[in-house]
Amino acid sequence: MTEENPYSRRMREYNQARQDEENSTAEAEEDEDEEDEEEDISWISWFCSLKGNEFFCEVEEEYIQDDFNLCGLSSQVPFYEYALDMILDLESPMDEDLTEEQQQMVESAADTLYGLIHARFILTNRGMVLMEEKYKLTHFGRCPRVHCQGQSVFPVGQSDLPREGSVKIYCPKCNDIYYPRSSRHRGIDGSYWGTTFPHLFLISYPEYKPTRSTQVYEPRVYGFKVHGYSHNVHAISDKEEENTQHANNTTTTNTTSTTTSATARKTPPKLK
Repeated sequence: MTEENPYSRRMREYNQARQDEENSTAEAEEDEDEEDEEEDISWISWFCSLKGNEFFCEVEEEYIQDDFNLCGLSSQVPFYEYALDMILDLESPMDEDLTEEQQQMVESAADTLYGLIHARFILTNRGMVLMEEKYKLTHFGRCPRVHCQGQSVFPVGQSDLPREGSVKIYCPKCNDIYYPRSSRHRGIDGSYWGTTFPHLFLISYPEYKPTRSTQVYEPRVYGFKVHGYSHNVHAISDKEEENTQHANNTTTTNTTSTTTSATARKTPPKLK
């Protein structure tokens, strides 16, 4: 093996050091770019990018800045002003006075406030355009019912009031609601989409309204269809048993009343 001369060794070490320096500089620039991106991202974009928040669209800041659109929300959300400033990336001079526990409450309040604003925004023309894009990309999932053949679904709430139920998915093909597939979505308040959105969307965009599914699953036993009469027989039998029990209870009550009345007539009044 030929021994490396001192000049070649120094040149190799120099080139290696230069390469290491270039790599280090590139890594530092990448880190700075990532930090700049983190600083540039808005609270709204950050919130909607979180896992489990795929059903949300990004509400435009202009909509949030209009007090008319937020009418009535201040009474529903604690730390309202702090939460609103957080959503709009505004620094409040009073933030320094909050304890760590209060700061956590503000963060939770910001989530709630954004959800309630979101429920109103998606009913506007601009909001529906953004939700249309998410619907076309199947961000809301598909119907779990076999006969709906993977129909795209919408998020929907069973109440417009917060803390009255989690978000569900609505299938326009079978006209029914289901629990979302992901457990992350099952913990999100349904009022953040409300009861109106999917139905108003289909009125506004009738081209997305599918033909209703008429296929129904038919139960079979050893290959033979289970006739509906068998179910009716059980229902009739249960009803007859209930009526018989009710009649027996009535007869027992009447007999007891008659015996009590007869005994009362036979008992002479007490002499004073």
